[in-house]
Amino acid sequence: MVPNPAPTALWPAPYAGGAVDATVHVPGSKSVTNRALVLAALASEPGWLRRPLRSRDTLLMAGALRAMGVGIEETVSSSSSVAGGTGEAWRVLPAGLGGPATVDVGNAGTVMRFLPPVAALADGPIRFDGDPRSYERPLNGVIDALRVLGARIDDDGRGSLPLTVHGGGALDGGPVEIDASSSSQFVSALLLSGPRFNQGVEVRHTGSSLPSLPHIRMTVDMLRAVGAQVDSPESGGEPNVWRVTPGALLGRDLTVEPDLSNAQPFLAAALVTGGKVLIPDWPARTTQPGDRLREIFTEMGGSCELTDYGLEFTGSGAVHGIDVDLGDVGELTPGVAAVAALADSPSTLRGVAHLRLHETDRLAALTKEINELGGDVTETADGLHIRPRPLHAGVFHTYEDHRMATAGAIIGLAVEGVRIENVATTAKTLPDFPDLWTGMLGA
Repeated sequence: MVPNPAPTALWPAPYAGGAVDATVHVPGSKSVTNRALVLAALASEPGWLRRPLRSRDTLLMAGALRAMGVGIEETVSSSSSVAGGTGEAWRVLPAGLGGPATVDVGNAGTVMRFLPPVAALADGPIRFDGDPRSYERPLNGVIDALRVLGARIDDDGRGSLPLTVHGGGALDGGPVEIDASSSSQFVSALLLSGPRFNQGVEVRHTGSSLPSLPHIRMTVDMLRAVGAQVDSPESGGEPNVWRVTPGALLGRDLTVEPDLSNAQPFLAAALVTGGKVLIPDWPARTTQPGDRLREIFTEMGGSCELTDYGLEFTGSGAVHGIDVDLGDVGELTPGVAAVAALADSPSTLRGVAHLRLHETDRLAALTKEINELGGDVTETADGLHIRPRPLHAGVFHTYEDHRMATAGAIIGLAVEGVRIENVATTAKTLPDFPDLWTGMLGA
């Protein structure tokens, strides 16, 4: 079991007395690592993950797969100086999935949503449980879809955790309709295991807007990379419909990209201090939503250059407000809101109503915490309106949400006396954040 980081004493967010000038090695992508673990576990042969992220969410995923019988061997290079296990390699040894087993999902959306379809392929009951907040996060899209596809699930009618999947060793699969407007992970969950279903799977989204489409594109690209046949809207298929053909998945040797969303606070540091930050190994082509930071933060006053070495981002000394739809990249909202609170003009962040169902209600949390530091933020139906005001010292609460903690740290660069509650919650996806942050500042 991987415990949730315990709340610690209030962390004094470092104040930047001048322009930042640093190179920051960002650990691997959580989204890529956890998808790769699932696909490797379902493959017909062993595979490797190199430079995976080693954080609470990924350790929960690895632990869950081990509980169902998958072998995951870890090696560590003592020469690595990069946080988050960049010198690591994980060898994944697929095996017959089985139970009984208990899976701790923590508060990881990828674990609680991606693994019930895997459990339906196991031979025996798999129980899923997690942190108290995980009980409040939507899971009905996956549960209802799996039942249509032939799975037996006990959830006492809640449509949420805790639950037990009674795996029968196989699943019929076939067509299914779901409303994924509350989480794109509902779609990804079914696609990832789809090649192992007897009839494959056809997922049809029937709701209104579908958030975080780049994450579905990431799922599709990674499936194709291990040999799966996938029809998707982006490849000329029917809108809002994804089809996965049944077939064996190949083991592969994958090097995990840096987590571009976790690069956000470091790029923001360059923007708000008028400094420069280099993120090595930024990919020239990626499906990670964080790649859009290049566009967003450039519009807010910075400039960037993508070289063979990585991404160099430079602040101009001015921070401008922005009117932006973040529906596809909702996870960037806390960091964008923090920068917007320090801008020279108002901002409107739109398309992110679904953030009310994330690790915490991020829209309410951002509004409360920025306003308690003297800000002027109001919630809208689908986002935030931020009018910059002079901010002052105070406590920035995190609600056990890693992106709230990094948002508070961004504000602390420009506002002396900000203290972050439970900065250890960043271990969910960004291990050693406090050390990375102070290292960036030369402390």
